[in-house]
Amino acid sequence: MVITTLADGITRRAEAVAGTLTAPFTDPVIRLGVTGLSRAGKTVFITSLVANLLNRGRMPQFQAAASGAIQTAYLQPQPDDTIPRFDYENHLAALTAKEAHWPKGTRRISELRLSLKVQPTGLMGSFRGARTVHLDIVDYPGEWLLDLSLLDKDFTTWSAEVLGRMEERPGAEAFTAALAAADPSEPFEEPQAQDLAAAFTDHLNTAREAGFSDCTPGRFMMPGDLEGSPVLTFAPLPPVEKPARASLWREFERRFEAYKRHVVRPFFRDHFARIDRQIVLVDVLGAIHSGPRAVEDMRRAMADILGAFRPGQNSFLSRIFQGRRIDRILFAATKADHLHHQQHPQLTAITQALLRDAKDRAEFSGATTQAMSIAALRTTVEDTRSHNGAELGVVRGRLLGSDKQAAFYPGALPTDPAHLLGPARSGAEHWLDADYEVMSFAPAPLTLKPGDGPPHIRLDKALQFLIGDML
Repeated sequence: MVITTLADGITRRAEAVAGTLTAPFTDPVIRLGVTGLSRAGKTVFITSLVANLLNRGRMPQFQAAASGAIQTAYLQPQPDDTIPRFDYENHLAALTAKEAHWPKGTRRISELRLSLKVQPTGLMGSFRGARTVHLDIVDYPGEWLLDLSLLDKDFTTWSAEVLGRMEERPGAEAFTAALAAADPSEPFEEPQAQDLAAAFTDHLNTAREAGFSDCTPGRFMMPGDLEGSPVLTFAPLPPVEKPARASLWREFERRFEAYKRHVVRPFFRDHFARIDRQIVLVDVLGAIHSGPRAVEDMRRAMADILGAFRPGQNSFLSRIFQGRRIDRILFAATKADHLHHQQHPQLTAITQALLRDAKDRAEFSGATTQAMSIAALRTTVEDTRSHNGAELGVVRGRLLGSDKQAAFYPGALPTDPAHLLGPARSGAEHWLDADYEVMSFAPAPLTLKPGDGPPHIRLDKALQFLIGDML
């Protein structure tokens, strides 16, 4: 493990030196990582982002677009021939069809290169010709993102954490029964291992459906071509004092380490370590709806995830000696269109408080961070309704799976985030004085004017923060 870590570090440094020394003679490349947990809206975010860069009429807060510095934008084949291309055209067709529908979520890593022809501004801008800046967008499943937190844990630590929080989560009965019937100190048997792994996977899927975030290992829920392999056939076990070499406990420990070595570490090395800018999409409203325990679980998960990144400033010397680092991270609460704009400040404040630990860690390392509320694709319109003598700000949209229009009021988010985070940290099962609802809206039918991308909320502001300084 130590030799592998050293080799990975040497490889990254060699790539950093080569990239830094050749940068003045090549077109600049910005690698934007799009991450987030399941249902945070990564696919829709990337689709709308690309569409609004190709047609920039709705991007007034993205300065390079508003000023006309971006002369044109066009799609190109991505430079890595071994990574699938993000299926932009089909995803956009789904969102803009006469019967618009949500595209399928991310199930594997993909990449897309968008090239921008940019005219430099400022005093020297008129003396220089336009330059090409490549934006490489890297999309990967949120389930895989969770595994980054495993890199610094051993099997004993991970097992204790998972078993300790299992009582708070649904769907653990079958696994608990299978675990009670097993003796981790007894000799290993493959059928028993498969039963334990299957029951544990069912529990992970149930917990995820109930709104919990930290459901590791992530590949158990999205195995791909690893399905049925030994590297995905293990489960957490209670501690055993001096377990025998051929015991169930030792074999599960070995498979856990193999999972980190053959699945997690290569993914981190080949993709995460090459990111320049990062956006982390978070379904805060969904967690709030699921209850205090889901909110606390999301807070812990996001802190662990950000701990696995390499935030910091990208200077010439740091790239040579430390490798490429993420120097800007945006924490974006998605689905802001499910709230009237009057509540957007509360959603942003809750997001900032929810991600405080992760944000502080990134800023301490030298990265610039920001939190905001966005909707990559706006599906609702705002309205007001009278209720008990008061005017409530509501949103109206087409219900998912129906042609019906509905007005929706999710409940009043508190102006003080502590009113949510306090009960979450203390382990409360339910919100005491409020009931927060969510509703699933379908994409609204679009009639786009020439030069306009899909409607959104603060997508241009998000992009300005992420890459505006590099254009």
